[in-house]
Amino acid sequence: MPTEILMPALSPTMEEGTLAKWLVKEGDTVSSGDLIAEIETDKATMEFEAVDEGVVGKILIAEGSEGVKVNTLIAVLLEDGESADDIATGGSAAPAAAAAEEAPAAAEKAAPAPAAAPAAPAAADGTRIFASPLARRIAADKGLDLSTIAGSGPRGRIIKADVENATAAPKAAAAAPAAAAAAPAPAAAPTGPSADQVAKMYEGRAFEEIKLDGMRKTIAARLSEAKQTIPHFYLRRDIKLDALLAFRSQLNKQLEGRGVKLSVNDFIIKAVANALQAVPAANAVWAGDRVLQLKPSDVAVAVAIEGGLFTPVLQDADMKSLSALSVEMKDLAKRARERKLAPHEYQGGAFAISNLGMFGIDNFDAIVNPPHAGILAVGAGVKKPVIDAEGNVSAATVMSVTMSVDHRVIDGAVGADLLKAIVENLENPMVMLA
Repeated sequence: MPTEILMPALSPTMEEGTLAKWLVKEGDTVSSGDLIAEIETDKATMEFEAVDEGVVGKILIAEGSEGVKVNTLIAVLLEDGESADDIATGGSAAPAAAAAEEAPAAAEKAAPAPAAAPAAPAAADGTRIFASPLARRIAADKGLDLSTIAGSGPRGRIIKADVENATAAPKAAAAAPAAAAAAPAPAAAPTGPSADQVAKMYEGRAFEEIKLDGMRKTIAARLSEAKQTIPHFYLRRDIKLDALLAFRSQLNKQLEGRGVKLSVNDFIIKAVANALQAVPAANAVWAGDRVLQLKPSDVAVAVAIEGGLFTPVLQDADMKSLSALSVEMKDLAKRARERKLAPHEYQGGAFAISNLGMFGIDNFDAIVNPPHAGILAVGAGVKKPVIDAEGNVSAATVMSVTMSVDHRVIDGAVGADLLKAIVENLENPMVMLA
């Protein structure tokens, strides 16, 4: 029978995307693993490969189409002996066995309110589970968890036979719909005036309407959710940078021959990574009904790009040298601006850094990016008068930082310990190399 190609979920959070470009055309033969399309997610343009083999019988979504929902049918592959007529007739010209296999799906399509195949499932670690639409429907009917089934199809894809041979799991959630129906509906969050209402306010005034792209929609949704659902609190400190600036200058002279130039931001990344090791209770993320305390220091760093931002993650930052962090950060930032990062490079981490000091901002408060437990907002280093322990006044370069914290994960004292460790690392930079 014809094989359906569905809009893939290229990241755990992807709900829709833009089918930017087809790399095949109708009539082309493709094998499992061949690149067939380029798809724009909210963050990047990624290549999509085939998981089945066959001939491209029909392309149903034109390239350039925006807002294509995950699991939307975008193309159909034909097997040997099949033709385009099989697509139009729902597979009636296929062999009897294939027609019988597709009968449940055909019956659903004939119903007044057609039921879509269940959404593409994901394993506990967020990776997508590949299964045919029919296999997903049968699994849903039998109450099976697809993550527990080994696929025998191409590249491990789960097919009808795999699900039919599996033992149905107890349907513990069978009463869930009734319970949900009995529960009172949650109050809707205020959304503000509609687009039409806002436009009417500015009738007669010149303006340009700018359409939101996928990235801006995602930023708006995630940060609105973060501000509404995360109980933020804020901790502030001033950090004297003179020792760090002198040490950085010395190191950069020694690293000239290797083509490495350390930035203040590289030291901040290292300071945060080491502090998370010193205060392990703060090296954690919120996971709904539990807290996950991480072992490595995976630090995310906000990178501004046109129309939005990325937060690429430097994994195991506590284990890397300053020069290694500097090279990796420059590479991640460059590819972020080109929208060439893979999802695993900007997802994860327990703590983030947002540095607006390079833009001349003295201080600001950042929004925690879930599931992170905190984010350090870094301001500019400016010359200020300071008073030492003996009461003497002198000039020093001082940088103001604000740490935004998720109180569900980190309490005040733990947050204070973390910020203290960050300050000590930056004011005594040689300690970070010990």
